[in-house]
Formats: sequence, structure tokens, C-alpha cells
Amino acid sequence: MIKMIIAPLVFATLVTGLASMSDASAVGRIGMRAMIWFIAASAISLLLGLALVNLFQPGAHLNMALPDAGATSGLKTGDFTLKAFIAHVFPRSIAEAMATNEILQILVFSLFFGAALSFIRGKSHDTLYNMIDELAKIMFRVTDYVMRFAPLGVFAAMAAAITTEGLGVLVSYGKLIGEFYLGLALLWAVLFSVGYLFLGKSAIRLGGLIKEPTLLAFSTASSESAYPKTIEALTRFGVPKRISGFVLPLGYSFNLDGSMMYQSFAVLFIAQAYNIEMSFTQQLTLLLVLMVTSKGMAGVARASLVVVAATLPMFHLPEAGLLLIMGIDQFFDMGRTATNVVGNSLATAVISKLEGKQEAPGAQAASIAPDEPPAVQPASQRA
Repeated sequence: MIKMIIAPLVFATLVTGLASMSDASAVGRIGMRAMIWFIAASAISLLLGLALVNLFQPGAHLNMALPDAGATSGLKTGDFTLKAFIAHVFPRSIAEAMATNEILQILVFSLFFGAALSFIRGKSHDTLYNMIDELAKIMFRVTDYVMRFAPLGVFAAMAAAITTEGLGVLVSYGKLIGEFYLGLALLWAVLFSVGYLFLGKSAIRLGGLIKEPTLLAFSTASSESAYPKTIEALTRFGVPKRISGFVLPLGYSFNLDGSMMYQSFAVLFIAQAYNIEMSFTQQLTLLLVLMVTSKGMAGVARASLVVVAATLPMFHLPEAGLLLIMGIDQFFDMGRTATNVVGNSLATAVISKLEGKQEAPGAQAASIAPDEPPAVQPASQRA
């Protein structure tokens, strides 16, 4: 059921995100700075996750049996080269790509389609955009329905794993959760250190102001529930609403630091659990794949699981491995959602600080209409 929602989700969310990004060109400098920060933060999150999961090897002792010979007949990760990956990225047909769930091929088509849609103007743009936006909303609801069935699959998978591997498997899960939260703590340290370079001691004050929305995001595992409090905290910090109203929702779509770290953890944990070796080149390719695929999944409930589900077949990893982490995903979801709020708050505050250095008094109305609702709406999702 998770596999059946991937193609329409990626297409609808990425196209509407790109089409609504037309305002980013109007604000030029702010949009460029925001995207530079988002890309750098995503790369740091993924690299830190890959480093820690290689260091701790949390899945190395699970020794899970591969599902069956038929499902893993193509399990030759050494054949997966960067050259083959690049050649495979571009689809021969979007219908074929969607039928076979070729996620990167769908992304490539969606990038072209979204860019073209943002270029045209008039009634045709509005009509088509609204249709795809409605498709995205429908797919969010379908995702909610699918996730309601998840406990059944998780129960069966966890029971089977404990029956065949013993209670010791729970120790491995405990180590995985602990190592992931250690990674998040290191990521917070990096983010606040970079924030301190730009904000000085004000970064500490910002940390105090965003404590409430961060705790709300952690307890509910929902970025959406924390959005109003985050805006309020940034306003108290001194960020103009014209900047927070643009950068923060943009970050909810493109700057999911906690989710990025989780995805690298999850994919390599599954590879280790099945004793599948991934070379440095393959892990570097994985980083590049996750940098792209995660950007098309913003706004989806439990989007990180969907990204992992889409990524596993690309590297010939058993899709059954997804069930190994679904049972404990709620613990991951809480931490990564709180981290997303922290990362986006720091990004918004830093960009506001940089803009303050260049804007003359009274020039705030020159770029973005003050206090207007953002063109990119806050993501209605759990991270």
C-alpha cells in the first residue's frame, strides 16, 4: 500500500512546490540565501547520519535472512555504479516510470513539469495548478488511510522477527534509537554553532524562545502543529513577518534536517541487517539520491518512511526491511520533527539577520509584501 502512493505523491507535491515558488524569484536574494542554507544543512545532516551509522553499525548483528530468492535475484550492489545511475535517471516515458515506481525518473519529469508550469501565466496556469494541488491534498488523505493499516503489518513483522531472532533483536532496536538521538544532539550542536557565527549570543536567546514549539513538535510529531508557535517565537526574536512568512514555510518543504539524518540511518541499518555491503561510492550515490527524493516528499504524513520505501529498490535492498523500522518509527518521528523545527527556526533567523545588514531603513516593503500570507503554505505533515 505504501508503494502504491509513491508516484502520485511525488508528482503532486513536487510540481505544486515548484509552481508556487514563483515568488522566490521576486524576492531573489532571500530565496537564494535560503536555498543555499537548506542544501548545506541537508548535506551536513546526511553526512553526519552516514558517518554515525557506519561507526556504530547498529544493524550488523541482526543477521536477518533475505526474504526469498526471487525477491533478491538482482541483489548485486556492486553492479550499481554512478554511471548506470545517471543513465537511468531520465525516463523514456512518464507512464512507464509511474507504472514501475521509478522514483527518480518521476522526479525528473516533475521538475521539468513544475518549472514549465511556474513559467506560464493566466487562467491555464491557475486551473492546472489548482487541479494538481487538489490531487496532492487527496493523496495526503490516502496516505493517512494507508498508515492506519500499518500497525497490522508492523505487529506481524515484529512478532516474526522476535520469534526467529529472539528477544535480543530488541537490544539492537534500542541501540539504533539511542545512536539516532546522539546524532540529532550532534546535529543540534552543529546548527547552533553555525547560528552563533551569524547571530552571536542571540542564538542562545532564540533557543529559549523556540523551546515551546520544539517541545510541541516533539510531543505531537507534527511540524504543522508547531508552525503558529514558531512564527510567534520568531516574531518575538525580531524577525519581520515578511521574512518568516516566506522562509519558514519554504524550509518546511526543503529543509528537513532531522528527516534527512533519519533516512540515511534507516537505509544503511536495513542494509546492515541483511548483511549487504554498500561501498563508499554507493553510499555517496545514496546521499545524492536522498538529497533529491526528500525534496519531493514534503507535506506527507510519515514522509520519511515513504522516502525510504522509494529508495530501497534503487539499491536492490529488500523492501521487507521497511518493516524492521516501522514498529519504532514513532520514536524517530518525534526527534526528527523537533529537529526540523529547530533547523528551520535558525535558518529563518540567520537569513533575517543577513537581510538586516543590507536593507536600508524603510526598505522592508521593497521585496516581499509585508505580512502577506506565504505563497508556499506550511506543510500539513508529520515530518
